[in-house]
Amino acid sequence: MADLIHLHITNSQNDAISYDRKLDPNTPIAELKNLLEFVTGVSAYGMQLELYNNDKFVMKIIEQGEHKLLGDFPIQHGMRLHVIGHCTWLDDGGADKFELSPEQYDSRQDSLRNYLRQNKLGRYNEHRAAQKMAARARSREEQEKKLRDATVGKRCKVMTKCAPSRLGTIAYQGKLEGKAGIFLGVKFDEPVGVNDGTFEGKRYFECAPKYGSFVTVDAIELVDLPPEECLLDDEL
Repeated sequence: MADLIHLHITNSQNDAISYDRKLDPNTPIAELKNLLEFVTGVSAYGMQLELYNNDKFVMKIIEQGEHKLLGDFPIQHGMRLHVIGHCTWLDDGGADKFELSPEQYDSRQDSLRNYLRQNKLGRYNEHRAAQKMAARARSREEQEKKLRDATVGKRCKVMTKCAPSRLGTIAYQGKLEGKAGIFLGVKFDEPVGVNDGTFEGKRYFECAPKYGSFVTVDAIELVDLPPEECLLDDEL
């Protein structure tokens, strides 16, 4: 049996998480895609694979000719395998949808919108509209409070699409150069992040490679849990 190759796995649906995996170079590319679908949530059907050495693009992993196995490509320990495709965890069934333009729908007399408008229901009900505005205001206040509470040193759980929840500690709160809004820099308990506390070459907090990520306040939940010991070093 060939030695396993240690690779970093990232995906196009979520830039806030990556995985470390030890893969058998004798794995057929079709089988590899099925494995990566389980890991990343990206559908094996139509999946594209790209190989990187750090951030330098090496080549596409395409099953053709004599290149049928993972080991047929110039893959080395520590390289990054980037998965591109549609996330099945967010799939709505893939059915084709018929849609009217906003103008066409607004002009229809048999539509739900026209019924609501004629009967002053839903958003056409002034009382209901006022309630919704109040609810949005409460939501903004709750978000602002959450941001005030999310201070450096607080423990948190990060929840983003196409990824399991991850525990960590807030290590930075503020702006990122070139990005709008306020971001939280999280130092994870395990190597499930995408950076080392830097963003586009600028350092915002200290942590080991793959232990850091930057997220919005909506992606976190403050928790009262101690740091976990890393138990994934020998994960296959």
